[in-house]
Amino acid sequence: MSSYSTIQLQKASMAYGKKLLFLDVELRLNETHAYALVGANGTGKSTLFRVLSKEEELTDGEIQIPNNATIGWLKQDQFRYENTPILDIVIQGKQQLWDVMVEREALFENEHWSEADGHRLAALEELFAHLEGYTAKAEAQSILYGLGIQQEYFHRPLSALSGGYKLRVLLAQTLFQKPSILLLDEPTNHLDILSIRWLEKFLKTSFKGLLVLISHDVDFINHVTNRVLDIDYGEIRLYQGPYSKFLEQKKQVEEQKQLEIKSAEHKIIEMQRFIDRFGAKASKASQARARQKMIDKIEVPDIKHSSRISPQFMFHPERPSGKEVLKVDNLSMAFKEKQLFQGFNFSIKRGEKVAIMGVNGIGKSTFMKLIAGRLAPTSGSISWGHEARVSYFSQDHHEELNASQSVLEWLTNETRGASSTDIRKVLGRVLFSKDDVDKDVLSISGGEAARVLLAKVMLEKPNVILLDEPTNHMDLESIEALSHALSEFDGTVIAVSHNRHFTHTMADRILYLRAEGKPQDFRGKYAEFEAQLED
Repeated sequence: MSSYSTIQLQKASMAYGKKLLFLDVELRLNETHAYALVGANGTGKSTLFRVLSKEEELTDGEIQIPNNATIGWLKQDQFRYENTPILDIVIQGKQQLWDVMVEREALFENEHWSEADGHRLAALEELFAHLEGYTAKAEAQSILYGLGIQQEYFHRPLSALSGGYKLRVLLAQTLFQKPSILLLDEPTNHLDILSIRWLEKFLKTSFKGLLVLISHDVDFINHVTNRVLDIDYGEIRLYQGPYSKFLEQKKQVEEQKQLEIKSAEHKIIEMQRFIDRFGAKASKASQARARQKMIDKIEVPDIKHSSRISPQFMFHPERPSGKEVLKVDNLSMAFKEKQLFQGFNFSIKRGEKVAIMGVNGIGKSTFMKLIAGRLAPTSGSISWGHEARVSYFSQDHHEELNASQSVLEWLTNETRGASSTDIRKVLGRVLFSKDDVDKDVLSISGGEAARVLLAKVMLEKPNVILLDEPTNHMDLESIEALSHALSEFDGTVIAVSHNRHFTHTMADRILYLRAEGKPQDFRGKYAEFEAQLED
C-alpha cells in the first residue's frame, strides 16, 4: 500500500489570474497520516483537491502521485445516479468489480451456453473472488446503514431520497471504493451526530490509505486527523499533531514573524533617523555611510497579511424578555401520513442556550419554523413570554435572499429602524468592505449569505435568537466567532446544528428529538450529552 499512497509537491505554485493561491510549495504526504486541509474561504483548498485528483494542473512546479494510486474524491454529482438503485451506486465505487458483476449476471441469465461461456464464467468467478465480490453487498449495506440509510431504501432508486441523503449515498460509494488516497470535502455536511460518529470510527479503524479532508467541524478534525495543512500567506505549511495543537503552533509562528518585522523595522527607523540627522555633516558622513550599508544588509521579512479574518459578531438585546421565554404544550406535527413528533411539552427560561438535535428527517427545521411562526402545528400550542423579541435565521438562505437587490438595500428594507450608518458599521463587522455592500444578494456565496443574515439579527437587537444550521457555509474562524458571541449574548438562544464544537461552546441545554414521542431534555454541555449516547 505504501507505494500507492504517497504524494509529493515540488516547487508547486497555483494562481488564478493575478491571484496567487500558493507559491513554491515543498510537501510530502504519507499514507501513515490523515491530514486536515484548512484555510480561509477562497484560499485554494478545493483547488488543491482538484490538483491532487489530477483534474487540474499546477500553474508551475510538479506533483508526483504513483501511477498505480487509486484516488477517491467525494463529489456532489448525485444527478448522474437519479434512477440507479442505491446499493448498485455504492458497489459502482469499485468499477472493475461492478463490470465483473454485470458480465457475470448476464452469463447466468443466458439460456444457451457455449464452451467459451463456461471458460469465461470460470475466469470471472476467480476475478470476482479476488475482488472480494462475495462480501461486497454486505459491506456496502453496512456502510449505508452506518450513514443512516435504512434498509428499505437499498434497492430503490436514488431519487427516493432527499438531497442530504443522496450525498450520504455518494459518500458511501467513495468509502466502499477503498482508494489508496481519499479526499473528503466537507463529509459531515448533511450528517447527523450519530452518522458523524460512525464516520469517525470508520476512518480511524477501517480506512488504511492516505486521507486528506476539508471540514469546518473542529471535533471531526481532531478525532480523525493527526496533521494539519494550513493554506495561508501564499504557502502551505505542515503542522504536526491535531488541530487543537495546530492553533497553538500557528499562533507562535505568527508572533515570531511579527517580532521579526518589528525588530527589523525598528532598526531601520533608528538608522534612517541617524542618516537624516547627520548625513549632511562632514564630520558624521562616514558614520552615516556605514549605517546605510547596514540598512542595505538588513532583510525585512516580506510577511503578507494572514488570509484568516474573523467577523465581529455582537448581539445586544434592546431590552430583556420576561423570565419565561417560551412554553410549548402538547405540540404535534405531521405532514400527510408522516408523523414527525407529537406531545411535546417543555418551557425555556430567559438566558438559556438550547441546542435542538436529532437524526436527520426527525423534524428539527420544521420545529424551528413552528416556533418562529412560519408553520402552524397539527395540534398543540406555542406561547412566547412577555416582551419576547424574536429573530430567526433560516437554514435555507434563499427563503430570505430571494430578490435581486444589493446587500445594503436588502438590509435597509429588512431593518427599517436602523440607520444607514449603523447598517454599514454592522456590515463592516461581518467582513463586507465598502464595495462588497453593493453585491447582489442573489450572487453572493453561502458564507457571505450567512453573514448577511446574521447582520440582520444583530441590527434587530432581539432578546431571543432562533438559528437553523447557521454554520453550514462558514469557515472555522466565523464559526468560532459566532459560538463565542452567542455564549456571551445576554438573551436566549435556540439553535439547530450538527457542528458539535459550536454546540458545545454555545449551548447549556440539549433537546434531542426522538421519533417515538417526547424529546430527551438534557441540561448540560454537549460533551456530557454525547458521552451517554449509544453507538
